[in-house]
Amino acid sequence: MFRPIRLGLVAAFALLALLAAAPVTAQTRPPLTVFAAASLKNAMDDVGKAYTARTGAQARFSYAASSVLAHQIEARAPADVFVSADSDWMDYLAGRHLIVDASRRDLLANHLALIAPSDSKVVLHIGPGMPLGQALGGGRLAIAGPDVPAGRYGQASLTALGVWPSVQSKLAQAESVRAALAFVARGETPLGIVYDTDAKVEPKVRIVGLFPDASHPRIVYPAAIVAYSADPGAAGFLRFLHGPEATRIFKAYGFITPGR
Repeated sequence: MFRPIRLGLVAAFALLALLAAAPVTAQTRPPLTVFAAASLKNAMDDVGKAYTARTGAQARFSYAASSVLAHQIEARAPADVFVSADSDWMDYLAGRHLIVDASRRDLLANHLALIAPSDSKVVLHIGPGMPLGQALGGGRLAIAGPDVPAGRYGQASLTALGVWPSVQSKLAQAESVRAALAFVARGETPLGIVYDTDAKVEPKVRIVGLFPDASHPRIVYPAAIVAYSADPGAAGFLRFLHGPEATRIFKAYGFITPGR
């Protein structure tokens, strides 16, 4: 009389064993974790949706200044892919053997913009000796901090144009380029320096002008697999980032896709 029960238990254990031995599919695999520069948020959110639609796999994103993300990776925060807003912070991790060197490729490029609130009447030609300090009036210039790529690009450009001394005491330094964007969007500062892709996604600001590309180091976004990542999907996600679907999305947001 106990035989049917024993047979049922055997079948149940056999099913559990089969499930345990089954390969992890895209639907059951934990999400891939991508650390990406704050300026990539809108575009990368859309890329993530396209990636899931194409592969069925999930990706989750953590956005911050590249410097912050690099230090988090150095502290072994859970991350599979890193997309930086400059080469320096990727080099920083490479020097500590925290990225897979063979996976590293430049993904995107960008331009640097001077922005103002959308209702501002400021007109300023960006060039050597421009009266930026005068244009600020009694206000401050929103710019990311010196450890943040956008802040370094901005300071380099202002220095090359000969106007850094006139504004260095009038800065509203932000923890990321998106925080600098928010200062201007909220009207807390009359002017700010961000990437032009940031300005294009914020209707409360307008672009006063673009800084000459030659006035600052080339703005480049390298991407690489984090060395301690155990996710087998990291390489596939990188390939997707460089593929035609992601490229179309990045271009729609105004990013430059070198060589593609």
